[in-house]
Order: sequence, then C-alpha cells, then structure tokens
Amino acid sequence: MDVLGGFMVLTFIPWAIGLLVIASIKILKQYENGVILTLGKYTGTYKPGLKIVIPIIQSMERVDLRLRTIDIRKQQIMTVDNVPVSVNGVIYFKVNTPEDAVLKVQDYEYAIAQFAETALRDVVGGMSLDSVLSERAKIGKQISEIVRNETKGWGLAIDHIKLQDVEVPDDLKRLMSRQAAAEREKRATVIKAEGDAIAAKNLGKAATIMQKHRGAMQLRTLQTLDGLGPTASNTVVVVPMDLVETIKKMKK
Repeated sequence: MDVLGGFMVLTFIPWAIGLLVIASIKILKQYENGVILTLGKYTGTYKPGLKIVIPIIQSMERVDLRLRTIDIRKQQIMTVDNVPVSVNGVIYFKVNTPEDAVLKVQDYEYAIAQFAETALRDVVGGMSLDSVLSERAKIGKQISEIVRNETKGWGLAIDHIKLQDVEVPDDLKRLMSRQAAAEREKRATVIKAEGDAIAAKNLGKAATIMQKHRGAMQLRTLQTLDGLGPTASNTVVVVPMDLVETIKKMKK
C-alpha cells in the first residue's frame, strides 16, 4: 500500500507541475498590455508577446490599447428656451497608461460614460434649441474638454465626442416645417420683387434709347416677329412704321 501511495505521489507531482507550467504561460496580443499584481501588489506591466505569470502568486489584468467607443445613452434635456430634446452621442477614447486605468478606476468604461452623460446634460441644458441643432461640433468639443478634465490621471486619452441624434417633439417639428416654408416663400417673394424692379428699370432705359433712334423700334419689332416662329396658330399683320407716322400727322 505504501508503495502504491508513493507511486501515485510520484505520478501526480509531474502532472501537477505540468499543469502549473501550462497555466503560467500567457500570450499578449499586439494591441494588449498586461498589468501584473504579485501578492496583490503592482509589480509591472507586460508588453505584447509570450509571458510567464506564476499561478496563485501573480495575476494579470489585460488592457486593450486600441481606439474604443462607448455610447452615450439617449437623454431628454430641457434647453434654455424650455424645449425638451432627446440627445445621444458616442465617445471615442483609448487607454494610454494601462496601470493607471486598472489601479485608479474600478471600471473606467462605466466611469467615463457617466461623466459624458453628465457633461452632455450640462452643455445642452445651457443652450437654445437653434444652437443645439446647428452647433453639434461645438457641443462635442465642450463635452470632450469637460470629460478630459474630470478623467485626468486615469491613463485615458479622449479622442473626441460626437452627438448622434437630436430629436424634438413631433408638434414642434410641424411648427418648424411651417416656419421654414414661410421663410422660403418670403425669400421667393423678395427675389421676384427685386427682379421686377430691375426689369422695369431696364425697360425704362430701353424705351429712352428707342425714342432717340427711330430704327431701334423697327429692329425690336422684327426680333419679336422672329421669336414667334412659323406656327399655324399665329397670325401676324405687319404695319410699316412710316404708315403709322403718316396717320399720326394726319390726325394732328
């Protein structure tokens, strides 16, 4: 029995050692770093490649260094001019210092999303509806600056923050549509009036010139006749200008 027990122990030890060796081998991908804790204390950061992590004694937290995105949940916000709008967005960021991101923040993705949501409410709540609709890029920059300041020292780099959708109530959409149609009609009326004024001014100039040159009216008449075209529906009676002048003298 002692011999059997000794044999089992001798068989188990190499097997256990083999398992420990296999468990200690870690492979970090090119876009990963590993934060190492030895007996609960930070002892270094592993770069990509084949690494050895001693089981039980050491633990490794993988950190993705690629550019990442987090959605900012849609929120209903009241603008300065008392219009409720629903706004959402997206955060683009990456981890610059893995050890700070792991050791200083419990869940940096959740924390940065919460800061972004709060900043979004503060920025949009201090603007009018027209500004929110027309200055999305400016709003994104302001939110980015707020989040950068709040997350300084976390080992994160905020690339940029963009607004995705800005939704307004349906009844307000209808009012805005009618307002836009009225503005377009107003511009069309103004443009037509300006065109009529220019045309009248030019016609006045043309009439003055034609009065000074007797042949000008005849040339204009011939141009008009040529523009009518040879169609059966048009009947044109040509009266010589000399005849018209003779009739005028006879009346006098």
